[in-house]
Amino acid sequence: MSIAIHWFRRDLRLTDNTALNAAIAAHDQIIPLYVISEWKKKHPWCGAPRQEFLCGCVELLNKSLQQSGGRLIVQKGTADKVIAKLIHEAGVDAVYFNRDPDPYGRKLEILVGEAAKQAGASVHSYKDIALVERDELLTGSGTPFRVFTPYAKAWHRIEKTEPGRTASKFSVPKEIQSDPLPTLATWALTSDADIIAPGEAAARKRLARFLDGPVFAYSAARDIPSAEATSRLSQDLRFGTLSVREIYAKCQETSKGTRSANHRRSIDVFINELIWREFYQQVLWFNPEVLSYEYQERYRHLAWQDHWRPEKQPGGEAFQRWSRGETGFPIVDAGMRQLNATGFLHNRVRMITAMFLTKDLHVWWMHGESYFMQRLVDGEIASNNGGWQWSASTGTDAAPYFRIQNPWIQSKRFDPEGAYIKRWVPEVKDVPAGRLHAPPADVHLAKSYPLPMVDHQRERDVTLEMFRH
Repeated sequence: MSIAIHWFRRDLRLTDNTALNAAIAAHDQIIPLYVISEWKKKHPWCGAPRQEFLCGCVELLNKSLQQSGGRLIVQKGTADKVIAKLIHEAGVDAVYFNRDPDPYGRKLEILVGEAAKQAGASVHSYKDIALVERDELLTGSGTPFRVFTPYAKAWHRIEKTEPGRTASKFSVPKEIQSDPLPTLATWALTSDADIIAPGEAAARKRLARFLDGPVFAYSAARDIPSAEATSRLSQDLRFGTLSVREIYAKCQETSKGTRSANHRRSIDVFINELIWREFYQQVLWFNPEVLSYEYQERYRHLAWQDHWRPEKQPGGEAFQRWSRGETGFPIVDAGMRQLNATGFLHNRVRMITAMFLTKDLHVWWMHGESYFMQRLVDGEIASNNGGWQWSASTGTDAAPYFRIQNPWIQSKRFDPEGAYIKRWVPEVKDVPAGRLHAPPADVHLAKSYPLPMVDHQRERDVTLEMFRH
């Protein structure tokens, strides 16, 4: 009886799971394994909202496996030690997993590979998280792309893999013991965020809803934070409750099924966001130092507030007011309150809040990057880092340092009626929309709402001087 372990990681689904399908095709029995990390209370790259979503996904994955005759084996510890122990206990012949694009996942894969081989099992890893992976797409000189536009053009020329089948029947060794399914208490966490529904079925409903209408207006409406105009699939890509191949294939199918050139262009704009995700994964793969340093070397000595305190949360009032949504800039405060309440933040407002922290408050982007990762359900290391470095003008394709978003203009342009602001900042719900998009001088917008904590024009000049120096 041939037995294999499938190590679930960022692929919490049974549909179009590359490594899982390969394991089922080659072996008689499968041990579907999820390894629970051992950290407690605080982690630099994730927090309670993301772990709560993960718990829901793991629970629903177990139910799907049970409906297919299997069960999820949950074990706590480090993956290399857990897998080596299972190999000895169950006589496992092979270990299968889908590759992770970040340096932490890469390091763990190396340890698992070494442990499995020492225990006598073969190791099989697969491309699954990206349509175009790692070094599949390089420049003509064989180097990684540093700029998005030429990367995107080359990305389109690569043939994409079609989605695979759904795993529907499992045989799991009965003697293998499992720990309880994880809960927030596993990591000594609590959460008061109202997060999106977890699991493969919920993800598939989100994709169907998006392709049934919103995708056709995506190009025009994606920047409007009050509209239900985005896919809301980011956490599903992060945890693999949907495969990127299925998303891409269904977008292509939808595009071919419409006669409207505008609709097709809108779908292309959405696909462009998938390409950004894979571009940032490649950047991180070849430049893991971006998690500690500015991508552009010439900007590694900027005079940020709280510079080089990456392991400590900034204690200054500026950062605290930003993180609580109490800056006196309504669009910034609305965004931070949405993030804190739901574990989600609209992408346009991610840019506004990130650029405000870096360009108006001059706080080192790494502190904002870490805060987002601890609050976001969809926290993706590569995309989050890329977005923060873009906003700080230190990354690839970075906005020139002199391009500094004005939060008043941004809110007027993308939330002209104040619908988004008033939803998340109820103190100003009775304030006329026009007053929300300009500095209120020395007059409070509402009795309980603070005055702007800084003068944007003055802080813009400070930022320009910081970069010039």
